Amino acid sequence: MTFFRTFLSSIADAGRELLDGRPGRGAKSADINTLCADLITQKGEALGTALACAVVDAYRDCDEDQKRTFFTTLLTDFDVNQQVLNEAIAAYQADANPTTAHDVAMAAESMRQRVIRGINMAPGGTRAVINMREDLLPLLQAEPGLKTVDSDFKHLLSSWFNRGFLELRRIDWSTPANILEKLIAYEAVHEIRDWDDLRRRLDSDRRCYAFFHPALPDEPLIFVEVALVSGLAGSVQELLDESIARIAPNDADTAIFYSISNCQKGLRGISFGNFLIKQVVAELRGELPGLKTFSTLSPLPGFGHWLQSMRGKSGSLDAVLDLIKEPDWQANPDLTDKVQMPLMQLCAHYLVHEKRRGGPLDGVARFHLGNGARLERINWLGDVSPKGVEESASLLVNYKYDLANIESNHEAFANDGKIVHSKQVGEQLAASAQFMAT
Repeated sequence: MTFFRTFLSSIADAGRELLDGRPGRGAKSADINTLCADLITQKGEALGTALACAVVDAYRDCDEDQKRTFFTTLLTDFDVNQQVLNEAIAAYQADANPTTAHDVAMAAESMRQRVIRGINMAPGGTRAVINMREDLLPLLQAEPGLKTVDSDFKHLLSSWFNRGFLELRRIDWSTPANILEKLIAYEAVHEIRDWDDLRRRLDSDRRCYAFFHPALPDEPLIFVEVALVSGLAGSVQELLDESIARIAPNDADTAIFYSISNCQKGLRGISFGNFLIKQVVAELRGELPGLKTFSTLSPLPGFGHWLQSMRGKSGSLDAVLDLIKEPDWQANPDLTDKVQMPLMQLCAHYLVHEKRRGGPLDGVARFHLGNGARLERINWLGDVSPKGVEESASLLVNYKYDLANIESNHEAFANDGKIVHSKQVGEQLAASAQFMAT
């Protein structure tokens, strides 16, 4: 990779001399839109690479308004060439064959995709494209027309970051410090407080794995933290408590996936997690054949918001919501005794019955159930951190990956929307209907 980057840089340097030698079309005198237009018409490798570098440099110098204008220009000036597409369609209708069908497909591709592919030619171009999409995503709600531009970014990034290009690496204390620092920065579920906390999470009874891409060798794309324990864990406090004795890895019978963090905002919506979990399960089974159970300990990031949206639906529910408005209610035994059962019943209802576009409303549930996991257990006071209380009302969920039933669970979920769950969750689900009716 070092040799390849050096080779690319030498091509770019040669191309810059050609680029800067063109009257009025040098990298410094041309605006970013002109550079993009030149980029998709240039066939020479050296000049093309230099133009890609110039686009990256120009974009890096843009402020927020200029970036918004850039994306709008990609939408309006680099769309499909309608005349070329109409001619290709007419040729296919006159003589339908593989060649004319291919011509239609090529003509239907927007010039935006050619721009993005061209930018990717630059040394560091893949990183630049990811950064561009990261800047684009926040604009979509206010400017929905830009979703077309985002579709082109996502389409190409999905191709470049498909599973065949990804490398699974185990992260441990011997991993280079620059990567370990990124774990601390990117951890999105349970904050890593400091280096001592990170060291505990990489101890002998812990595992951490990440996916990497050849274009970003020092940048994890997604990573998972695993605890090796005996029995099903229900509390993240216990998993992260430094005072609890370590277990010898060969004595563990259960692997708990307690944190999965996506690292690159610009790759949002491009799924790596399903591949990551399944490959990590395979790695762990190979290393530790005594492991029999594979389960998550997962948050419910939307449960707290959903609870508040239900205010006014029933008197019993409103009474519970009033109790959990009390400061530090999770540390008050009198309050926890009153709200434990109703909150767990409401959680079962939320996970199984609250839907969006045919799938569970909760994104974490949608992910794991879609991967073939079973909704195994709802854990009371599983996360009593301020974030856990606010987002999940202190609850955490075990999604169990029963290797013998993953495929059948996935098929039932994908084809019929069926959520496979344990008997215990079923009992909580039945009780929730009566509670919500009062």
